[in-house]
This record gives sequence, structure tokens and C-alpha cells, in this order.
Amino acid sequence: MTEAKKKRKQNPAFAFFMFKSIIMARRLVFLSLFLICCSTAVWAQDIDETWLKNHYTKSEHRIPMRDGTRLFTVVYAPRELSGNHPILISRTPYSCSPYGADRYHGQLWRSHWREYVRAGYIIVYQDVRGRWMSEGEFVDLRPFQPKKESGEVDEASDAYDTVEWLLAHIPGNNGKVGVLGCSYSGFYTVMAALCRHPAIVAVNPQAPAIEWFIGDDFHHNGALMLSDAFRFYSSFGLPRPKPTTIGRPAPQYRITDEYSFFLNTGAVKNFTALLGDSNRFWQQMMVHPDRDCFWQSRDLRPFCRDIRPAVLITGGLFDAEDWYGTVGIAKAIAQQSPETVLKLVFGPWSHGGWNSSEGTWLGNVRFGSPTSEYYRKQIEIPFFNYYLKGEGSLSTMAGATVFFTGTDTWHTFECWPPKDVCVEKLYLQSGGTLSFRAPIVEDSRTVYRSDPFRPVPYIDRICASRVKEYMTGDQRFASRRPDVAVFVTEPLTEDLTLSGTVGVHLETAITTTDADFVVKLIDCFPEGFKYEESVYGKGDGENYMMSDYQMLVRGEVMRGRYRDGFDCPKAFVPNRPECVRFDLPDVAHVFRKGHRLMIHVQSSWFPLVDRNPQQFVDIYHCNDDEFIVSDITLFHQRDRASYIVLPVLKETF
Repeated sequence: MTEAKKKRKQNPAFAFFMFKSIIMARRLVFLSLFLICCSTAVWAQDIDETWLKNHYTKSEHRIPMRDGTRLFTVVYAPRELSGNHPILISRTPYSCSPYGADRYHGQLWRSHWREYVRAGYIIVYQDVRGRWMSEGEFVDLRPFQPKKESGEVDEASDAYDTVEWLLAHIPGNNGKVGVLGCSYSGFYTVMAALCRHPAIVAVNPQAPAIEWFIGDDFHHNGALMLSDAFRFYSSFGLPRPKPTTIGRPAPQYRITDEYSFFLNTGAVKNFTALLGDSNRFWQQMMVHPDRDCFWQSRDLRPFCRDIRPAVLITGGLFDAEDWYGTVGIAKAIAQQSPETVLKLVFGPWSHGGWNSSEGTWLGNVRFGSPTSEYYRKQIEIPFFNYYLKGEGSLSTMAGATVFFTGTDTWHTFECWPPKDVCVEKLYLQSGGTLSFRAPIVEDSRTVYRSDPFRPVPYIDRICASRVKEYMTGDQRFASRRPDVAVFVTEPLTEDLTLSGTVGVHLETAITTTDADFVVKLIDCFPEGFKYEESVYGKGDGENYMMSDYQMLVRGEVMRGRYRDGFDCPKAFVPNRPECVRFDLPDVAHVFRKGHRLMIHVQSSWFPLVDRNPQQFVDIYHCNDDEFIVSDITLFHQRDRASYIVLPVLKETF
């Protein structure tokens, strides 16, 4: 018998004391574990509408701006106000509904916004000036006024006045404000960065629209993006004479597929007649066909100086709408405001895809991982938590975090484009080939006929409206058309990594006085290629034949009349050789060993782009009978070499 047992037997009081101590200790351990589990459950539980209403209050306000106009603003604030509560604002032209103090926004529990709710952020949504329940006049891409006269307003001043009011009237805030928004809301986010309110410490423009003539949304290099422009403004452009909670339904114009509808409707003036005189911005586009002061004043890039908040820019490599603005604003800030903390994230997404999809595939092309989740958990939420709550660290967050398709991997760089990119020219050659060696033949050319009554479609299937999947779409249907000039390399003997802007230099002659030039960069998969489902999953096109797939990597249009400047249209002289130069938006793609690189050149991309009459006439007001056929010549000879400028990254992944 041990000494302890002897003592317990000899002293019953001691034994009873030891027994009670053991029981109490066990109870304390159990209670501690119970409390830990309860605490974990509270923070790990799913956020739903009931949870939100129990933990958050909703209030609606009409915040006065400096000119007296009141902007309708919704505030979701934590009921517990003793903590560290930063303000996160999204200003939108698309409505901050649902309206009513007892109706809560579903994205606060259905999307990654629940993480901001869980962290105790004060969430603010606002209808911008002239939209939905806000007073005032709405102006599309309202120009920024760097030096405002007394009483003058813009979207930057509205952001400033909103923040000033919120800090003074919403209790429990910690004095720090972040702003984020996607697409058109991304434009307002950039404006907030320009307003210089000291409380705005972090902004996240996501796919911001910044310039509507050269690259974003409704024009690309002067060509009207017909399908998107008409679809958008047939509803968004309807007048709103007074504040309202009810949007006007768009008239139903289409009774057939989009290709047939746009072709049968005819010239642009016929679409203007459908929309009517009250659709103000469409009417403004029709009287500003060139990049005059109307468009120049709506370009935010010249004003990106001395930006004070930290900036995170998010964009999709396959964004059909605002990829130009995403890269453009990033480069403008880097060049004009080098002291600004600037972070870039480019992933394999369509427009806003990082918010609306898992990011594992787009169309038939798969990416092998949930890229959207990676972005939200590793980039966006840590960015705002660091600057608004003082939590975590950004020491491992690079200047540019970019997903490269082809290898389907994330890579980090100090800046974008990476510094070690070199430029290489890929030359169009006779016989439909491509080579890194300049042509040496004396006379070599490719000729195709562009018929505006049989325009080249942008996708190979019947669609009701423009689909996002075309950005990675199979181009085999176009390669078979006689009005598409096709040039292709031999199978690559090593990986070719492109990182940055792709340039186009075409030596051409046309038989008419105007034409468009569409250039597409394509990755030709090898024969027998198929995705390994254990890595890539099934994707959207699980039964699609990927053997010999021709993946669109990047495509862009150039309206030929603007070859010498977007503000000075110039007619072609028929059959006289001319040079047409333009850029394709930035790419981040690896052409793998065994793949081939292909280039398409064509003169229509319908109905993505409006048809060029191929005469030097007023395209927005010409008649249907003014459209004519044009023969397009592409030279690839010693004295007139056409080529593509590739941004080659020598680093291998």
C-alpha cells in the first residue's frame, strides 16, 4: 500500500477533501472545454438572415451633399458598439435595395461579405447621385473636377461628403473607412480614392470602368461594342425623373437569337430609333463618334497623382467588359503616384467572377483550383482587415499576384508587367505560318474578303445575348471561314510565357475607304489533349472535345479610321498600303510545349462589335445601303512585314 493510500485510510477527512478536489478539477476542465466550444461555435456558425438581424441594425438615411442634394444611404451597424468597427462603403448606380429598415441585403449572409459582418464592420451602401432613391442628376462616368469652384460637385466630392457625415453620425466607428466596388461601382471606388478624405485608408476598385472610348465596355479602339451597349442602355439608360425604389423594365426588342436580331435590325441608326430620344447617353454617343473632349474628360487616368489610401486592384483576365480599365488604372497609379501602396490581383475570371463563381473554369477551359476562394481569403479580406482593423500582416502580399493560364498557377511579382519581360516579334509569313524570323521574300500577301452582310460571329453557337464564355471560346469555327486569315506556328519546343501587352503591327491595303481589324491570339491544344478530372474536375464542358482545341487567349478590334489617332479619323485611300498599329489587352498565359500559337485577322466580330460600312461615312447615321464589301490585304514580305509584338517572360514556371 502506498503512503498516500495509508493517509487516506487513516484520515477520512483528508480522503474526502482529495475526492472533492478531483471532482472540482474535472468540472473546471469540462467547463473550460464547454466554453471554448461555445465560443468557437459562435464564430464558426453560418451567418444567415436571422443571425444578421440579431446582431446588426439597419438604418436608412438621406445624406446631404455640399450642394444640398441628398443621397440615399443604407447603414448596417453592429448592435454591440464597444468594439473596433471600421466602415466599408460601396457606392452604386445599381440600387442599394432592398429598401425598408426591416429588409436586409442578402449578400451580407450569402456571399463573402459575411466575413466582414462576422468581423464587425459597419457596412454602407449608397445610391449614387441621380440613381434610384438618391436626388440629383445622374451623369454617366461623371468627369472628375480636380479644382472645384464653389458649389461644384463630382463623384469624388460626393464620396468625401458621405464619409464626413458617416463619421459624425454613425456611432461606434473607429474613424477608418474602406471603399470597394465592382464594374461601374469600381469607377466610384476610384473616385473615392481621388477625394483625399483622410479617413479613407484603403480602397479596392474591382474591374473599374475608367475610359469608354478606347477599351472599356462600350467602345474598343473607337469601335462600338454593339451587343453590350444596346443591351445595357436599353434598360440602364431609361430616364428616372424622381427618386424611386422600382426600376423601369427594359422593352423587349429581341424575338430571335442575338446574331439574327442585330443583323436584321441593320445600321446603328436603326437601334437609335428603337431606343428613342429619351435615352440620353446613347444619344450622346451618337453625336460624339470620335474621342473628343466629351470622352477625354471621362478618362480617370490623368488624375491618378498623390493617391493617399492603400489601393488593391482586382481584375479578371477574361473580363469582356472592364479589363482595359483594370490594367489601365493600375499602370496610371504606379506611374503617377509611386508612393502609393498598390496591390494588384489578376485571376482567370470573367467580369466580377471572383465574386460570383468558384473560378475553377470558364466555358470549356478549366483552371484546376477554386481561384476565387484563394483571392478572397488570401488577398481581399486580409487587405481590409490590415488597414481598417490593424489585424494581421501584409508582409507576404506581393505587388502583383497573377494567375497564369496554361500552367494554371499563381505567381507573384514586384509590379505589373514584370520587370524581366522582353519584347519579341512574331511575323506573319506566307502559307499561313508564323515565325520569329522576319520574312525575306520580295512579294508575299494574304487577301480575304470582308462582307458586312455575312459578318464573322464571335462565338460558334446560337445565343440569346452576349455570353461571357466567348473569352476562352473554341475558335475552330472561325479558322474554317474564308474571311478569316489564319497564321500558326509549328508545335512549340518549349514553354512560351506571355506577361503584359500584346502589340499588333499590320501592313495592309484595302479596296475601300475604311475597315475594322480584329486580331485574336489563340492557343492551339495538341491532338489528344484532355483534362485529368482528378485535378481539374469536370468543369462546364465535361463532354467537349478538347483535342485540337483552339482557345481564345485575347482578341481586340481596331477601327481603321483611327489608325493615326482616336481624335482624328482618316479615310483610307483604296489599294494604297497603310500601317495599322494597336494593342491587345494584357495577357498572362503560358503556351505549353507541344502547343501551337495561332493568330486570326478578320474584319468583323459580330454582334460583339458593330459592323463597319467599310466606307468613310458617319457610321452612327449611315443607311443600310451604304455597307459594301472590302478586300483586305495583309502584307508579309521583306519591305512590308506584319507582326505581333509578344511580351515574353523568360522566367519558367
